[in-house]
Amino acid sequence: MPAELRHFAINATDLDAARRFYGAVFDLHCTPWGPPGFFHLDSGPDGVQGALQQGRDLGDGPSRGFECTFAVDDVRAAMRSAVVAGGRVLMQPTAIEGVGTLVWLADPDGNAVGAMQYQGSGPGQP
Repeated sequence: MPAELRHFAINATDLDAARRFYGAVFDLHCTPWGPPGFFHLDSGPDGVQGALQQGRDLGDGPSRGFECTFAVDDVRAAMRSAVVAGGRVLMQPTAIEGVGTLVWLADPDGNAVGAMQYQGSGPGQP
């Protein structure tokens, strides 16, 4: 079964300008959530969450543009598969309290993509 797209984020260097832009153009509203510089967006199909966030450095300078995170049953298996398929690991698995475990990967072209093992799913999970 293919992995499901579960999260998208818009990376920005100027969060205030980005909030104004996406509010004016697409009527998206941002609610502060989690760490500083992170906002929940009120958009996305059922089961897909959106965010506006300060771009972070995954090794090649601050992230820009859109990023996607797919739900996986096992982040370590996703890491192994990425490397075998010509990609690389950008960030080791990181637990996000109340959400799950996230790993950042790069595809063969260097595009960043997230793989999240959500709490309650995958090997060894309740």
